[in-house]
Amino acid sequence: MATADTERLMRLATYASVAVAGVLIVTKLGAWLYSDSVALLASLIDSTLDAFASLLNLLAVRHALVPADSDHRFGHGKAEALAGLGQSAFVFGSALFLGFEAIHRLIQPQPLEGGPIALGVMGISIALTLALVLFQRHVVARTRSVAITADRLHYLGDLLSNMVVILALVGAWLGGPLWLDPLGGLAVALIILKGAVDILRHSFNQLMDRELADGEQDDIRKTVLAQPDVRGMHDLRTRRSGTHIFIQFHLELDPDITLRAAHRIAVDVLNVLKLRYPDADIIIHEDPGPDQPVPDSVVSGINRSDDIKHTPS
Repeated sequence: MATADTERLMRLATYASVAVAGVLIVTKLGAWLYSDSVALLASLIDSTLDAFASLLNLLAVRHALVPADSDHRFGHGKAEALAGLGQSAFVFGSALFLGFEAIHRLIQPQPLEGGPIALGVMGISIALTLALVLFQRHVVARTRSVAITADRLHYLGDLLSNMVVILALVGAWLGGPLWLDPLGGLAVALIILKGAVDILRHSFNQLMDRELADGEQDDIRKTVLAQPDVRGMHDLRTRRSGTHIFIQFHLELDPDITLRAAHRIAVDVLNVLKLRYPDADIIIHEDPGPDQPVPDSVVSGINRSDDIKHTPS
């Protein structure tokens, strides 16, 4: 995906997140003042925290999209991972709060307050949050942004929580057991907690420059070794920073060709990789390779343990 499209989608996702949080705060505040519903008050507090988290995400993504400069030659993409750490803290805190509140309500059940206004507001909240989560899912699929992934997880937890609130309100009206509400809340808390751990792991991996997934590394190797005049490759190194990928490796070529020819082959390999990884920053070092090219059978059967290493002559 082109860098301009990636940046546009990421910015739209952050603006949408902040806008939805603002609308929900105003709507829930009015409904709570009108109905004095305890469930609505809890949801209002949650939406207020969402607004702070989304604002933090917006600022982090804006900084992550700033082009590389003389002081940050590899760009500012790790701001996304830092935002992911912050978001995971928000999500983790929300999950713990919800879990403790659910356990407290299980031990000491309390009747729920609500009315048509409360149900209407929660319905609006679910519709807006669902639309935002679906849009964020589209953005994550196109950009693989850690920050947007974390924000989506946050709002997905809110979506589940809002559904629990509606079920609790309806259940209270129908005379259902009071433990349905806290039990549902506890289930949501566990789901959110698992998501927080996932986001924490992904953010930490980016900050620690973890290699790309095995499948992506294998794809890079196959793409490189399938190009004409390439004899082999070794010392493949990869990492991800925000939406950008960094790839570097040694390219093994016929030891008897000219420097100009070696440079042409390396440029051709780089251009092919750029077609598959448009946002990648690629560094290729040319080395003299073996006398014979890599057989097709080796290329087709490559895996992560086969780095096609040859000792330069």
